[in-house]
Amino acid sequence: MDNLIKTYTTLLKERTFSIRRGLMDEINRDSRLIAVKGSRGVGKTNFLLDYGKEFYPDEKSCLYVNINNLFIVNDGLFHFVEYFYKLGGKVLLLDQVHKYPDWDKELRACYDTFPDLQIVFTASSIVRIKSNPYLNGVVDMYNLNGLSFREFLELETGKEFPVYSFRDIVENHEQIVENILRQVRPLAYFHNYLEYGYYPIYLEQKSHMDYLLKNINLTLEFDIPYINQIELNNLVKLKQLLYVAAVDKSGSVNVSKLSAAIGVSRATVVNYLTYMKNARLLTLLYEEGNDDDCGKKPKQLYVHNPNLLNAVCLDKVNPVILNKSFFLSQVCPMSQINYIGQADFLVDKIYRVAVCPEGKCKKQDESVIVMEDMIERGKGCVIPLWLAGFTY
Repeated sequence: MDNLIKTYTTLLKERTFSIRRGLMDEINRDSRLIAVKGSRGVGKTNFLLDYGKEFYPDEKSCLYVNINNLFIVNDGLFHFVEYFYKLGGKVLLLDQVHKYPDWDKELRACYDTFPDLQIVFTASSIVRIKSNPYLNGVVDMYNLNGLSFREFLELETGKEFPVYSFRDIVENHEQIVENILRQVRPLAYFHNYLEYGYYPIYLEQKSHMDYLLKNINLTLEFDIPYINQIELNNLVKLKQLLYVAAVDKSGSVNVSKLSAAIGVSRATVVNYLTYMKNARLLTLLYEEGNDDDCGKKPKQLYVHNPNLLNAVCLDKVNPVILNKSFFLSQVCPMSQINYIGQADFLVDKIYRVAVCPEGKCKKQDESVIVMEDMIERGKGCVIPLWLAGFTY
């Protein structure tokens, strides 16, 4: 245990930078079992370390441990937690808990056995937690997303910017923009964000493109097969499907076309799309009234965020698709978005939104919100696309 404490102390001391994520203020710290889900690269480990450092800076009863530690593998998760608890442990930060066999059963046993112990754990975005029969009703779950454009601007400029709901943006964007422009010129940072700003690792990674490609491959070759039991010889089909979907300029889902392109059945295509949606490689959109579990095929798909799209497509990136990927990556975490035929997206069942290049949007009904990519200010129903990056 002493070595684990020393390792945790060293990790805190060796942090070269710290990004305080907005999620930190949303956590219910009275909860005894807290799950933080996220895809590879969004900063789950750093979030745990920051949680401990911010709320328990001088508290020796708080400990961070990676679940892959051989001590836990040998002794068992429950017995490790029991030992930590007997030594006066109060807060346990468990990283990558889903990699431990029967993690859900043992976490529930810990919850039932140690009533004054708080466990905060991270897990892959692929893992089902709220619907897990062992954790249902006892776990508070939160999603850690990549950096929003707002958070990226804060890192790049050292200034602070407020969060706005999509409704706030629609109703008050002209005043909001003026307040932001007093501090920064967002478009000066916009293209850099689209290229590498979604993942916090950009601050320390020399080759962000290599890093993204590595994470994509690890997700396709390890994370998805580990959870969904895909045979190794089918992994190439997953990669082909991601690429075919990424380079498509329409965003529409033609399951028969995708099936023919990669040589698998239509049902397999739908399953693979769902797996990649859960891994946050893709965003799938359904018609209003349907959702991810409706059993129907999605109407549209987009690569989950613009950084991934750039990494997959390289020089074949379609700028219109890139802008739509940006919009979805910023607004989806806080709003429900559905496919709608009369525009690009339906946000929160209220706002019809079209995402367009500057001055090139087709004439729309006056009730349609137009998000244009390279304008600094908007007017009326025309809003700068970059402002969508302030919703979290």
